[in-house]
Amino acid sequence: QVQLVESGGGLVQVGGSLRLSCAASGRTFSRTFSSYHTGWFRQAPGKEREWISAINTGGGSTYYADSVKGRFTISRDNAKNTVYLQMNSLKPEDTAVYYCAPVVTLGGTWAPVYSHWGQGTQVTVSS
Repeated sequence: QVQLVESGGGLVQVGGSLRLSCAASGRTFSRTFSSYHTGWFRQAPGKEREWISAINTGGGSTYYADSVKGRFTISRDNAKNTVYLQMNSLKPEDTAVYYCAPVVTLGGTWAPVYSHWGQGTQVTVSS
């Protein structure tokens, strides 16, 4: 079973920073984690879930939505089965629940491989 556990969210002021983590769990998935491209998504209250960033299997290629480009940095440590999202210069519109998932390219963007999601981690940016 594919399990990714998100953590690192919290309450931060405008302009602040947070670092989110996405850790693979489960014996089978942990062994194959490095073979998946991985992405971050977020869902704000009353809005659809949106893709914001992705990283390829080796970590050498990264991708960002325009809304976070230049402020967020995705990275991965395959030895630790973990993907990170460093978020700087946070804005109130970044307030959302953040999720990670294995992804594939689809029509110029990234889509989750599986239909289920983890619990996510809440990020709240106060002004």
